[in-house]
Amino acid sequence: MALVTGFVKTNENFRNQGQPSGTTVTFVVIHGWTVTVASVGDTRCILVSEGNEVSTLTVDHRFENNEEERNRVISKGIEIGRIKIPDGSEVGPLRCWPGGLCLSRSIGDFDVGDFILPIPHVKQIKLSTAGGRLIIASDGVWDAITCEKAAKCCRGLSSEDAARTIVRASVKKRGGIRDDTTCLVVDVMPSDYSLQSMFWPTSDRRGNLNSCFSWWKSKSSSTVVDTVLPSPGMVEELFEDDSARRLELLSSDPSSNYFICAYCETTISLNDLITVHAGSFFSTSNQASEGPFYCRSCKQQED
Repeated sequence: MALVTGFVKTNENFRNQGQPSGTTVTFVVIHGWTVTVASVGDTRCILVSEGNEVSTLTVDHRFENNEEERNRVISKGIEIGRIKIPDGSEVGPLRCWPGGLCLSRSIGDFDVGDFILPIPHVKQIKLSTAGGRLIIASDGVWDAITCEKAAKCCRGLSSEDAARTIVRASVKKRGGIRDDTTCLVVDVMPSDYSLQSMFWPTSDRRGNLNSCFSWWKSKSSSTVVDTVLPSPGMVEELFEDDSARRLELLSSDPSSNYFICAYCETTISLNDLITVHAGSFFSTSNQASEGPFYCRSCKQQED
């Protein structure tokens, strides 16, 4: 919930500062063996786990390959299509018109329309004691090389060298074009690991998310992560949410006397309304008008 709120408020900061352009975001929080990723746009975070299993922890919000987002925007009466050149043929990725943006979610881009949402896809996982490698890169990388190629080309390298190698590979593939080509590599490993054993260079097994993850879903983003770690080689998914409905929960109008708790999603009355920006549950300032809002029960649990 904090990540969703942070994205929305950052988007409002862009608006208040008159920023005409927008940006994609991939935000990663590492706490012990727990990794939480929030993203909008087409920057991407992948996980390389034991056996060189490659899993994508983000969702691309591109019209080209996200049917759900494409349908959401079309339902708003927005036209989706490719750029038409003088001979009548169409080129390039799918874009929304007017605006010409190929993304359905971002921070900013207010000149395109309110259908461009800042609500991130959020995913939380728990690594095993074998650890893993996170590769976070912008679309210039992923337009050039696959996730598997990015993971393979930097096996056995330090995180710094791995990032440089991925960038070089993507720039070479694009004929020297460096636009939107940024990469971070973060290793979440036991303290006694070595580069020789890192990412299991003798193995060439590949798999998708279904084969890599031991699946189970929580009902909310407040999942309490216990101290029991998955077996070596296994990764547990703790939470995943990509709901555009979060925008409605985060933008309840205080003047309407009708509110939705941003945590439990129940309707709350004005008398029970508490902003998430309030201090203690017993604070006298808990009737501030700035959302998102909690019901009293959820705010008390947070305190």
